[in-house]
Amino acid sequence: MNPIFQHSSYLLRRQAIALTGKFRFYDPMGNLVMFSEQKMFRLREDIRVYADESKMREVLSIQARQIIDFSAAYDVMDTEMNQKVGALRRKGWRSILRDEWEVLDASDNVIGMLFEDSVGLALMRRLLLGSLLPQNYDMTLGGTRVADLKQNFNLFRYELNLDFSMDTAHRLDRRLGIAAGILLAAVEGRQSD
Repeated sequence: MNPIFQHSSYLLRRQAIALTGKFRFYDPMGNLVMFSEQKMFRLREDIRVYADESKMREVLSIQARQIIDFSAAYDVMDTEMNQKVGALRRKGWRSILRDEWEVLDASDNVIGMLFEDSVGLALMRRLLLGSLLPQNYDMTLGGTRVADLKQNFNLFRYELNLDFSMDTAHRLDRRLGIAAGILLAAVEGRQSD
């Protein structure tokens, strides 16, 4: 597996106000390790992740299975290895109160969950405070917490810390965790921009 997927934490930054969603991933030392650009106004999400901003080496793709789907499923592919890593599927109606996603393996079996930390805080975000109250997500596999995805408060850009340090056994494929971070930033971007 590509060494850029071996870090225990990442910082994702999304460029504010642009015609494309640009995502940059930094390692714990602050080095840029991945770049992604989401084309806006597409009927079907197709997000590509590259090793750097030159976009010469694609490392991941995240593609929606259908054009418009309230319970959208997104396939995550390692494009260098031409291998499906797994998928993330939004829990449609359950995501109205708080965001909930199923984490699927390469055969589409549910292996875990990704969800906002608190229903109360999620409701406050949706009804009162919007992007002024940062989001926090937990990712679990088989009931064991393997990742914390926590938004930093920043008025000028979207920042999300992806912390996999509690997953000492490496149960979670980091590529799925990174894809989850991009999807959360993309979905949050549509809700707050």
